[in-house]
Amino acid sequence: MIPIRFKHAASAALVVLCLVSTAPRALSQAADNSKQNKEQKALTADNQSNAKADRDTTAKIRKDLMADKSLSSYAHNVKIVTVNGAVTLKGPVKSEDEKAKVAQIASNSVSGDRISNEITVK
Repeated sequence: MIPIRFKHAASAALVVLCLVSTAPRALSQAADNSKQNKEQKALTADNQSNAKADRDTTAKIRKDLMADKSLSSYAHNVKIVTVNGAVTLKGPVKSEDEKAKVAQIASNSVSGDRISNEITVK
């Protein structure tokens, strides 16, 4: 930390007052998806297999999702986790149609029975 020197005690008091008065508001604002993250099962991107086939599957699905410009940014950011050839899709999308479209895009890379669709509609 760098020490700051004030010529007047009132200036220092004003800085402290500003910091204290804004701190509770900043701490009370939760991220948009905090509740959802707490409710999610243990499967996260950390569980992504390092096997080449699983990494390739995840990369192909991600590339195909990004190529579809009709999808929202929510759909483009769906979590894709592939473990032993089984794909899990997680995260929010804007509509049921997007949820179905993301699953359909994933099914182009793996069979539908290997997809766990945990996507939610926001």
